[in-house]
This record gives sequence, C-alpha cells and structure tokens, in this order.
Amino acid sequence: MTTDGIAVGPARVGDGHPCYVIAEAGSNHNRDLDMARALVDTAVAAGADAVKFQTFSGRNLYSTRAPRFDYLAGTGDVSPAELLESLELPREWQPILAEYSRDRGIEFLSSPFDRQAVDELDQLDVAAFKVASFELVDLPLIRYMGERKRPIIFSTGMATMGEIEEALDAAREGGADQLAVLQCASLYPAPPSSMNLRSIATLKTAFGIPVGLSDHTLGVHMAPAAVALGANLVEKHFTLDRSLPGPDHSFAAEPDELRQLVVSIREVEQALGDGVKRGPTTAEQVEMYAKARRSVVAAVGIPAGTVIRRDMLTVKRPGFGVKPKFIDALVGRTASTTIEEDEVITWDML
Repeated sequence: MTTDGIAVGPARVGDGHPCYVIAEAGSNHNRDLDMARALVDTAVAAGADAVKFQTFSGRNLYSTRAPRFDYLAGTGDVSPAELLESLELPREWQPILAEYSRDRGIEFLSSPFDRQAVDELDQLDVAAFKVASFELVDLPLIRYMGERKRPIIFSTGMATMGEIEEALDAAREGGADQLAVLQCASLYPAPPSSMNLRSIATLKTAFGIPVGLSDHTLGVHMAPAAVALGANLVEKHFTLDRSLPGPDHSFAAEPDELRQLVVSIREVEQALGDGVKRGPTTAEQVEMYAKARRSVVAAVGIPAGTVIRRDMLTVKRPGFGVKPKFIDALVGRTASTTIEEDEVITWDML
C-alpha cells in the first residue's frame, strides 16, 4: 500500500492515517426527511467522518420473480422488489441531504445501485462511491463508476479473492485509481464467527490498497478489534431506534452505541503505539516506577556493624531501593548504619 493511502474528501485513508468511520444510515430513514436529517445529526454527534445512504430503485434492483428472503420474514407478504421500493431514498432528497451534511461538517456518501444513481451522485460531487457486496459482481456498473475517476470503496461479503480482483480491475479500466475494500459478512445480523477479521491483513497483502470492515454484527466491539488488526476504515449501520419498523433497524447501532464505537476506535488508535518497547513511559516514571516496583527490604532490624545474612532480607514494594536481582550481592556485606525492620535498603546503607 502507498503510504499516502487514498483521498476521501479532505481525509487520507490508509496506513498511518486515522481510521475513516462511515456511519451507514442506509434505508433507516424510513422515507421521512426529518428522520434522514436526524440520522445525519446523529452521525455528526458520534464523531463519524461520513454519513452514508443508499440510492436504489426497488423495481430496478430486483426481478419481480425473485424469491423472498427468510431473514425478511417479518416484513409482510411483499416481494423483495416491493419491499425495496418502500425503502427507496427519494432522489430529490439527495441534494438536500448532501447540503445538510456539508453544513454540519460531515461527508455525504451514498451507494449507487444503477447508472442513474452514479450520475446523480457524481453531480453532487460526492467524495467517493461505495459498492455494496451484492453489486461487487456487476462489473459493467463498476466500470461505469470508474469513469467518474472518484475513489471507490468495495464491500466484499461473499466474494472470492478472484471476484474482488475482477471488481478492482473493472474500476481501474474505467479510470479510477483510488480504491479500497472492506471485509464483510453478508448476514443481518452477522454472527461473530462469520467475521474473519484476520482477512484484513490478507487483503492488504494481496491488493496493496486500504482495507477496512463493513460491520453487520450486533454491538460495537468488532470495529475497534478490526482497527487493532490494521483496518483503515470502518462502516457501521446505525439507527435512531432499533425498535423502528424496517429490515435494517434491528441489527444497527443506536446513537449512544455509534458514539461509543467512534470513541473506542480512537482509543484503540492511541493504544497501538509504534511497536517499540522502550521501558517505562514518562507517565509511569512519575510515581509507579519508584513506588510500585519491588526492591530489597530488611526482614528484621539490622544494627550498624552487622554482617548481613540472607534471612535478614526480603523483597517488597516500593522500588527505589536495591533491585531484587542484587539481593545475593548484599549477603556478607556490613551495615554501615542501623536499618530498621521493613526499611527499604539502599546501597549507601552498606
């Protein structure tokens, strides 16, 4: 991977840069513009870098003959096409939400699912396109996105390494050269056993581009774990309330959880360090290094002039006396001053 990573708006995404956090609103707006704005506000309050919606047409996305999904059993007696049609983001909202997001200081993104969506988002000057896992095999659509020469982020749920390579090649054939991929399990919710977080390193090695995680698990602990394993960006579905009607609310993070996810990611980044083991930090030296480590202590009172025996010595905290590794070197030496029982022994006492 190049050290500079890729540019998503003003942010750099890649090794050596902060993890880029995408708050995935998806279709959790429930076709309510005020709710969509509230989702933007929630993403801003959480500290996310971008808020992402989805631009699709249910009728154009699914054949009317498509079978129903078992995981959508609670959504009523409707076909996938009808269900998605009821969840569509009205296209006229996109410029409204894009402007609202910019005014709030957050990047507006959306996943295009057809060429018209690509054109509309391109006209809005989005910072990147996002390809959903299910669309990874639509190479003509990806090539069309690539012609806009914007960064493209690919979710890779269900994908083989060969399919990922084909998608990246299609984007490059179109002219895009700022690419990233997300490890993903296309299950809703995804069980932890499906996540395979170690594949983040595999994908980095294989493709030499930024790699992250699209997280459909319950809870918010997978994303910080992914960052610890090298994830450069994280995408997480969120909602205003998991009890709201709709297929994607039940597994999404609520506002407090989204905020905690971002906080946890930033804390993990601070905790990673540079990998060099240097000994005590400056903060540790202030008190803990001297007071909480161990040193040699008098097990009994030792009068001045006494030749020290081993049974006169023990090891206790604090640590500003003779180090325990030198305890045997004290045996046979003469105390130059009276040492009280439980007193920390220093070299100038001998």
